[in-house]
Parts: sequence; C-alpha cells; structure tokens
Amino acid sequence: MMPYDSTNNHHSDLAPPEFNGRRRISVMLADDHVLFRQALRHLLESEPDIQIVGEVGDGDSVLNVAEKHHPDVILMDISMPGTDGVSATRDVKAEIPGIKVIILTMFSEDGHVIRAVRAGADAYLLKNTEATKVIDAIRAAARGASVIEPKMAATLLSEFRRMSNLQEEDGLASLTEREIELLRLVAKGLSNKEIAFELHLAESTIKNRLSILFEKLDVKDRTQAAIYALSHGLVQQPTTQR
Repeated sequence: MMPYDSTNNHHSDLAPPEFNGRRRISVMLADDHVLFRQALRHLLESEPDIQIVGEVGDGDSVLNVAEKHHPDVILMDISMPGTDGVSATRDVKAEIPGIKVIILTMFSEDGHVIRAVRAGADAYLLKNTEATKVIDAIRAAARGASVIEPKMAATLLSEFRRMSNLQEEDGLASLTEREIELLRLVAKGLSNKEIAFELHLAESTIKNRLSILFEKLDVKDRTQAAIYALSHGLVQQPTTQR
C-alpha cells in the first residue's frame, strides 16, 4: 500500500517561496482525524509565512513523507494507526535530525509527555491550546528555540529530578560562568542567532559551544537542556496564567 500523502499545494516538492524576503516555514501535518487536519491546514495557510507541504493520516507514513518533503516542522499527533506519534518522532529525529517536531495531542498524561521529550520532541501542546500559541510554537521551533508549555513544566521537571544523579551534578559544577550563561539563554528559548547577538559572538561559535555544553550535561537537545536549567534553578520556572 502506498503511504497516504495529501497536499493541495503544487509547490510541495519545491523549496517554500519567500515572504518579506524570508523563506517560508514549511510544515507537515500528521494526524489521523481528517476534519482536524483540515481545520489545522486552514488555520496555518492563513499565515503568510507558513506553508503546508504534506499531510499523513497514519504513523507508518510519517518518515517516508518527511524524507520526501523535508519540512521545517512536523505537527504530530500521538495516537495514530500503525506507528504511534512518539515512535514516529524518534524515527524522524534519528534519520532527519534537523526537522523540528511539535507534539499536538489530546493526551496530557505524564507518561506521554515524558516519552515524547525522550524521543526528541521540540514541543508538546494539547489540542485545546489557543490557535495563536500553536502558530507561535511553530515559529519558535523553526528558529531553533525550545518550547515548553507551563502546564507541562512541572511534569518534566519532576522526571528530570528523578533521573538526576551525582554525575549530572558534577556536570553542572564543571561548567564555566560563560557556559552557565549560555545554558540560561537556551532555557529562555533564544535561538542560536539571538544568543550570538546577546553574547557578541559568531553564530557558528554558539553552535560549537552548545555541542560541548550538551555533551557535558549529557543532554541531547535544547529542550532537555532547558529542563536541566529549570530543574537546577538556573532560570525561574514558568507559571501558568489564569
């Protein structure tokens, strides 16, 4: 059976056109509910800097379609026929690590959140999240920033503390003041370009220093680094607005 790949955009096999001199953010949708995908497509296509390049309705097709279109961001449901969204996220991150994955699901249980972050998800949002926050998360992920929803922060911090050990504490103690400042900026959601501007360094230098920092802390991405910073009190924990 051929993988399901639905897109009405005739430019889906080409690089996304520019908007105001900048390349549009290419987005792929992975959700088995057709009506939800249609609503999401309608929402995102109203944004001039975002372009939908592909859709899938099952987890087994995610990697194939991602390899075909190379989107900047994938909006991924967890519960889909075949491979679940967490496993699909792990597969995408293993094969095409540059793609950002935002989990968009109905599941708020701790286990799902933790599994998704371990798989490499760059954000975890609930389907009842405000539309503007979904759009903001796409833009943030595309520029390399971490997105941690306040509702999920307590769960992630609790898990990270549970997994903490003396080796990790030694890792924090071994950081220089410059590395701690770099970690704080990552935790605040700044992209490499923004951090470079803040620290008056080249963007390539920031990229290299982050690689060294992640290795020291035994974390694999910006999201885990941000959680590490939060759990060790380097930045203030976000609060949920009421």
